Amino acid sequence: MVIVIRRDLGMGRGKEIAQSIHAAMGAYNDSMDRWGPIAGDMIESWEEEGHKKVCLFVDSDEELFALAKQCEEKNMGHYLVRDHGKTEVEPNTPTALGIGPDFSRHIDKLTRDLRLY
Repeated sequence: MVIVIRRDLGMGRGKEIAQSIHAAMGAYNDSMDRWGPIAGDMIESWEEEGHKKVCLFVDSDEELFALAKQCEEKNMGHYLVRDHGKTEVEPNTPTALGIGPDFSRHIDKLTRDLRLY
């Protein structure tokens, strides 16, 4: 699983962590909904490997939207977080994207050029 955070928003560390958790949970749920029973083996493998997550960053909503579009085109589980706007950012601001869980080789094709957060 990969979590991509928008660094350009200047969110506080706690806000970034909360947005990351939203992205991870949403992506997990989307993967289960998207693949149903066949997701079981892949999810089980991911769980056995320690629920691996990698945090990366982008510097714009355009980059986040482009990644989400690529996930959709590849039928890959993902979740784009849009904040409710009650604390640090305006309502409906895209803040993070969760991708997966999926096999690393699939996610890496989309995210290999991004930097670690």
